[in-house]
Amino acid sequence: MNADSSHDAIVVGVGGMGSAATYHLARRGLDVLGLERYDIPHTMGSSHGITRIIRRAYYEHPSYIPLVERAYDLWDDLAALSERPLIHRTGSIDAGPPDDPVFEGSLRSCEEHDIPHEVLTGAELAERFPGYHLPEDYRALYQEDGGFVVPEQAIIAHTQAAQAEGAEIHARTRVDGWTKTPDGGVRVETARKSYEADRLVLAAGAWNQELADALEGVAVPERQVLAWLQPETPELFQPESFPVWNLSVPEGRFYGLPAYDVPGMKLGRYHHRDEQVDPDDWNRDPDAEDERLLREFAEDYFPEGAGPTMGLATCMFTNSPDEHFILDTLPAHPQVAVGAGFSGHGFKFASVIGEVLADLATGGTDHPIEMFRLNRFE
Repeated sequence: MNADSSHDAIVVGVGGMGSAATYHLARRGLDVLGLERYDIPHTMGSSHGITRIIRRAYYEHPSYIPLVERAYDLWDDLAALSERPLIHRTGSIDAGPPDDPVFEGSLRSCEEHDIPHEVLTGAELAERFPGYHLPEDYRALYQEDGGFVVPEQAIIAHTQAAQAEGAEIHARTRVDGWTKTPDGGVRVETARKSYEADRLVLAAGAWNQELADALEGVAVPERQVLAWLQPETPELFQPESFPVWNLSVPEGRFYGLPAYDVPGMKLGRYHHRDEQVDPDDWNRDPDAEDERLLREFAEDYFPEGAGPTMGLATCMFTNSPDEHFILDTLPAHPQVAVGAGFSGHGFKFASVIGEVLADLATGGTDHPIEMFRLNRFE
């Protein structure tokens, strides 16, 4: 049985990472097909939420710094190409008790990579940015280039840029599976058609583990909930007066952003209620316990921001065991590149992850991704 069409490369998933990979493959002159099971963009996975944090200071590991530096450049390039703003620079705060990994890790990354920064006490932070009310002995690292990316607009920009380079992209097209062809390529099956290509990129987020046995147990979806709370003092929580933040407190590790485009300061908790889920069968409706968890935190640390609830939304993290990314080709299928396990901190990197995935699909990459290889889980 012949395939309905043949291509140089197929990308499965046209969200944050997949739209970028489709663009980077197409701009290299490849005949690219992008397949997305939902709309472009959509709210069913991990690449939505109106605003997503981007920051140069990176407490997770200093090895991320070269990637995030490249991501900034690529976001600015895409913004110029698409003629739409994609990064909003508000400054960023990484804070916690003295000796906490969030503050110490961010400080180490800035010192090792000569990133301009300031160290503030909790009291100094509140004086400069009155929306914050952290304990006086907490330490906060402020970095002026931090801010947020607008994810839906970024996906649209990457998709349109890919189409302008000749890529063919189909939404509402669920991939049921793929197989290796006798000539070393791939055959991708959907409910309506089958397609063949020399190369395949798996960028399907929470659904990646259904498409690659090597990801089973190492790219695990988790339910996440976000809240938007209307500030009692709105002027303290605007982009020009309220940096994006990551905060480690006894209640957990939380993150948040200023009010933008919709009413309310945005916030969430990493590993919200520690709920691993089936991406096709989980509770997408936020409940009273979700709201309570986020509201009580906001009342303690951002009291002027903890007014009426404006919105609640769910999304999925897809976590790797060490919470670092998975960027590699499949062990038995070098023609298949995979981006997975972004563990709730990946979207800011989408522009450069697309470049890395295009590299991997076409032979190899010069980006420093050794710590993200699949074989670390063997």
